[in-house]
Amino acid sequence: MSNEEEIQDAHNQDQPQLENDAMSESKQHLDSENDQSTSPGAAFGFERPNADLIWVAEKVNHVRSELGKFVIGQTQMVDLLMTGILANGHVLLEGVPGVAKTLASKVLAKALDIDFSRIQFTPDLMPSDVLGTSVFNMKDASFNFRKGPIFSNIVLIDEINRAPAKTQAALFEVMEERQITYDGIHYNMEFPFLVIATMNPIEQEGTYNLPEAQLDRFLFKIKVNYPVLEQETEILKRYKNNIKTPSLEAVEKVFTATDIQRIQGLIEGIVIEDHLLDYIAHITIKTRNHGKIYLGGSPRASLSMLKASKALAAIRGRDFVTPEDIQFVAPHVLNHRLILTPEAEMEGIRPEDVIAEIIQLIEVPR
Repeated sequence: MSNEEEIQDAHNQDQPQLENDAMSESKQHLDSENDQSTSPGAAFGFERPNADLIWVAEKVNHVRSELGKFVIGQTQMVDLLMTGILANGHVLLEGVPGVAKTLASKVLAKALDIDFSRIQFTPDLMPSDVLGTSVFNMKDASFNFRKGPIFSNIVLIDEINRAPAKTQAALFEVMEERQITYDGIHYNMEFPFLVIATMNPIEQEGTYNLPEAQLDRFLFKIKVNYPVLEQETEILKRYKNNIKTPSLEAVEKVFTATDIQRIQGLIEGIVIEDHLLDYIAHITIKTRNHGKIYLGGSPRASLSMLKASKALAAIRGRDFVTPEDIQFVAPHVLNHRLILTPEAEMEGIRPEDVIAEIIQLIEVPR
């Protein structure tokens, strides 16, 4: 028996039986994604999650169930979206039309008892269409600021790369500082505030490349792929007798703004050992001196991996971070922050390929 198997067997013997069925379902879901990983609970000195983290895992499992009523497959996208929300980070969804990017975002917003708005970016969209504008009040002969659709809790921006640079630049301050400045006055966003943006990687006519400074403000870029054959068949079976657009009124409210604030407080207390901080730093540093990368990750990339891995540990019901958590979030944190060399691009190499190579090269701490 290998050392890895011995560690896994030891952990399985020590792991107590969780009392809550929903938590067990959540654990099975996560084990299916990480069936090649070992659980380092015993090595890190932790035995079982506390009640608060069991509650978090149950809540997230409930959200998965609600999304599963409308979106078949895409389990990784669902987990990353929840990780982004709980890590207080914005998310960019990239995929061809029709793979449920917008639908998943709308269902997720419905499952959270918070405000939601949607902005369709077009080439003629102006910054005032997003942020708001001053309206003249004839009663008192003054201008009043009328807030735009950006003033919400979850803002879905469809096809973010279709708006010109001037409109995209209007998002810089609000995404970074959760406020806008209009006519010298600051307007703060209500908690929580999250931007979920979608982008079509295929059709480039009439689009504008997002500047690197704006891409860096997204915690994740999630690449949404086509469903596999079984999932495609299940989609057809589900809608074979229903030609209408799915109604989202039946989506249950799972999280409130207070719940999210409480969970973010719990995430701050998630333990991450110093050697795992070194592991994150090594991954980021390697992107800066890799032969196939022209522009590597910034310190913001390291901080994003830190925040995302702690949030992922929480939704998996743990109060400590493992190397597998870091490996899971690293490709989605880094893939939009790296610029490959022209030679690598000509060879058809993708950022994900280089990130996987870097993770393979760096020794995993145990």
